[in-house]
Amino acid sequence: MRTMVNLAVIALVTVVSGCTMTMAPPGQGSAAMMQPQVETRVETKAIPVVERRSAIRSTGYAVISVQPSDVDAQQRLLAIRASKLDAYRGLTEQVYGQYLDATTTVADMAVLSDTFRTQVEGVIYGAKVVSIAPVGEDTYETTLSLDQDVVDDLRALYLASLASRS
Repeated sequence: MRTMVNLAVIALVTVVSGCTMTMAPPGQGSAAMMQPQVETRVETKAIPVVERRSAIRSTGYAVISVQPSDVDAQQRLLAIRASKLDAYRGLTEQVYGQYLDATTTVADMAVLSDTFRTQVEGVIYGAKVVSIAPVGEDTYETTLSLDQDVVDDLRALYLASLASRS
């Protein structure tokens, strides 16, 4: 218990000794007490600000063995190209949206057929290839990135073209 009291006294003395009080000389009013008597000097270091720009990403896939060629190297090149086009399709969906046409036929409270068709149309420019890599033994994966500023420009151009059609 005595050790706890000693530690408390040491902590109190340490805290109080870090504080100083300035008293005004006799004859001066309380206005002098309001003025700080302590000089403060603060040094700052310039911290570089890293601007992070958001971007959208899309990944496309293509199977090597289904490419129309008898030469393995050409099949690989075609798969890379197809995976890149698939990634571009994904970017286009994200920028412009996707047209969806769906038809469902119901008879006697049972679904007879369910048909979906999708269509994507748009212009993409400024996309950057992030990676092209084989996945497994028979697939290629391509990832593309599109800066948010370009996305905003593309959408503005699209809306302007819609307005001019009307």
